[in-house]
Amino acid sequence: MNRDSIVRTSYAPNAPVNTNWRARSVCKDEDPDLFFPIGNTGPALLQIEEAKSVCRRCPVMEGCLQWALENGQEHGVWGGLDEDERRRMKRRAARERANA
Repeated sequence: MNRDSIVRTSYAPNAPVNTNWRARSVCKDEDPDLFFPIGNTGPALLQIEEAKSVCRRCPVMEGCLQWALENGQEHGVWGGLDEDERRRMKRRAARERANA
């Protein structure tokens, strides 16, 4: 599954939220504040990159990203992507749906 196909996954609002992936996540042993920097410039850029480096070592990175997209997580680093990257991904998917 690639990141673009994750955005296309349908969301069923009445379905139970599956968070089983969290038990296998690398970030469970990290300070949660690492993944929620204040801002996206200056020192926050270093923090974002550090959070992404944790994600890159994680076996459940794609499941995390899918969960964040399906549940509207607007803040923080999820599945190796920061807020701006997830917004761009959603916009691109919306454009593709509109052009289809």
